[in-house]
Amino acid sequence: MQNKTRLFAVILKTTLLFLLFNFAFIFTYNIPFGKLSIYNRVFPGRERFPFGETKESYNLSLFDLDAMFASHVLAGKTKTSDEYRVFLLGDSSVWGTLLTPEQTLAGQLNANLIMACGKTVRAYNLGYPTISLTKDLMILDQAQQYQPDMVIWLTTLEAFPEDKQFESPLVANNAERVRDLIFKYELNASTKDPALNYLSKQDQTFVRQRRAVADLIRLQIYGALWASTGIDQIYPQNYERAQTDLEASEDFHGITNLSDALAIDVLDAGMQAAPVPTILVNEPMLISSGLNSDVRYNFFYPRWAYDAYRQQVAELAAAQDWHYLDLWDLVPANDFTNSAIHLTPDGETLLANKLTEAIRSTCK
Repeated sequence: MQNKTRLFAVILKTTLLFLLFNFAFIFTYNIPFGKLSIYNRVFPGRERFPFGETKESYNLSLFDLDAMFASHVLAGKTKTSDEYRVFLLGDSSVWGTLLTPEQTLAGQLNANLIMACGKTVRAYNLGYPTISLTKDLMILDQAQQYQPDMVIWLTTLEAFPEDKQFESPLVANNAERVRDLIFKYELNASTKDPALNYLSKQDQTFVRQRRAVADLIRLQIYGALWASTGIDQIYPQNYERAQTDLEASEDFHGITNLSDALAIDVLDAGMQAAPVPTILVNEPMLISSGLNSDVRYNFFYPRWAYDAYRQQVAELAAAQDWHYLDLWDLVPANDFTNSAIHLTPDGETLLANKLTEAIRSTCK
């Protein structure tokens, strides 16, 4: 009987301690634990942000922007007097789906040892796989502390629709950051948009946050495996090529009037965000010659919508005196991989050569 009483007391104390810890965890919510990282200390920083859902890639997707930056090589690089620091913003095409870090746009620019303003260009890959102007603005806003000399923002029409802005999980799960961006840049979006996942006090308990904590720990553990192998995504020998036979549909997000449905305010905010030269690039895309290619350029775009978008952005860039490159048709169709925006290494080389010229000519 005495043993049962002691066991009950132990269980009760353990339960009370756990409940106390669980709810006390709420008070740690605003502590940026993500900044605590063994990357750039024990392990080298990653050349691109962590992203992935398979153990074999030694990588994972998480929503902690502080942890993403802390794991990136940028966070461990002290800027030297002879470095011309270029940030590359964009989607999975910039991040480098199916490309090794050396084959990506950043990797190829760095391999070329470009000189600009009498300094050596060092490009940093800040691309992230999801398509949203707001996602790019959020990353750029966070990156300002790392002293860029130039920003190159590669984007495409799919990032512009207002209904796409909070669709990226990285955006939706950083509601407080997005709210701050809306106020800081006076964006037209609503801070109460239901797509934004604000956390209640109950959501901030350890039980509700255990996945986020586990992700932070896993990211550190994967550092050892990534550092020893260089693998940060799966490279399948065979994959389905980008679609070239298309549906005869002219639909684009249910939009009929493009000029009223695009987040131009977010684009304008991003172009003004960094106090350094910013080059806006309409990124290359696959132009199909297959079935119904007279209706659609590719899986993403009907011709009417994309043509109207190009004209609208070109006129805006001219009016605002932006550095703008429209490289939509730069890369031939056979130099795309599994998407209408994902390039082969040769396609990236074409893009890198164009941007090398732009960096040199825009350098001030």
